[in-house]
Amino acid sequence: MRNGIERFIEYAKMPTMSCEDSSSCPSTEKQRALALRIAEELRNIGLSVEVTDECYVYAKLEANASAKNKIGLIAHMDTSPDAPDDPISPGIVRYDGEDIALGDGAALSEKDYTCLSRYRGEELIVTDGKTLLGADDKAGVCEIISALERIVEEGLPHGEVSVAFTPDEEIGRGADLFDVKKFGADYAYTVDGGALGEIEYENFNAASAVVEIHGVSIHPGSAKGKMINASEVAAYFHSLVPEKETPYYTEEYEGFYHLTSIEGCVERATLKYIIRDHDRAKFETRKELFRKIAERVNERYGDGTAVCILTDSYYNMKEKIEPVMYIIDRAKAAFEANGVEPAVVPIRGGTDGARLSFVGLPCPNLCTGGENFHSRFEFLPVESFNKIVDILVTLVTDLTEK
Repeated sequence: MRNGIERFIEYAKMPTMSCEDSSSCPSTEKQRALALRIAEELRNIGLSVEVTDECYVYAKLEANASAKNKIGLIAHMDTSPDAPDDPISPGIVRYDGEDIALGDGAALSEKDYTCLSRYRGEELIVTDGKTLLGADDKAGVCEIISALERIVEEGLPHGEVSVAFTPDEEIGRGADLFDVKKFGADYAYTVDGGALGEIEYENFNAASAVVEIHGVSIHPGSAKGKMINASEVAAYFHSLVPEKETPYYTEEYEGFYHLTSIEGCVERATLKYIIRDHDRAKFETRKELFRKIAERVNERYGDGTAVCILTDSYYNMKEKIEPVMYIIDRAKAAFEANGVEPAVVPIRGGTDGARLSFVGLPCPNLCTGGENFHSRFEFLPVESFNKIVDILVTLVTDLTEK
């Protein structure tokens, strides 16, 4: 049986960043290399596997015992565009409480990342400070594969298990072409969360906002009463967004507005935002505020100056999970059976499972053990990784479900 940490380090070295500006699926062809490698490993373990043209990996482990439900496990192969992904150089260090030097002057310290204090005396997989690590979600990918490998090699009893690995989750498209019928599970779990112990079935309602500002360009020497500087109008638009309702000021169930990019010149400017809230009514109110801000800008500078395009991305899966809470109870039992205290926490983000829950596949989220995702300071505790493999084995082989 292959060492799961060795598998993770191999996969982590393969760059798989997705690209929001691409209209293809997968958005980057480099994701396909990992998909094919995963398919090879799953076939060697004994699963039937299909890799679609769009780079979705579907696999099936046939039942060797009777089970009431068909369980599914899902993770995504792409990594976030928020930090560089090539070349990724993961390494293992033992954390003793001192700052961890990553390279080029970068360091992991408890002063900056208080979560480190929980891992004193443990081995951590870290980057060299130049790229992300990719534990989001290659840790989930490898934990699923390692669990399946153990189940097969040890001949443990299990019902039918459906597995899927998706592209482009980090840019919000992982569920776009997901074939729920082909997948064939009654319910599933994404393995795409954070610290050990976390179980999540409440996520943000999410939307994107693109604000196009149309200015009037004219030579500044003769601009009086004529020029409308789109960049200045963009700054005015943003000044009307509540300052204390951004990610910096919010936590837990608090929603936010997040300016992800701004660019422009005198004639044209573009602001891009994401809008988030767990409460659906508050979510709709947040979107309405953006419409009103656009109206206010147009009242001041003229009709058509600001055009705000709002697009819903996903919704809070809570309403779809609450009728089938036994799948949360089952996850909690698997954690407890392996000595891990389950912590049900809200996701301050979203997963493929949020959208899949709304198309007939209830799909809460489980932890991967990773910390500091989407950054050069990402790390994965080895002990947490191995414990999550144990939890997934228990989850799949527990045939006592009512």
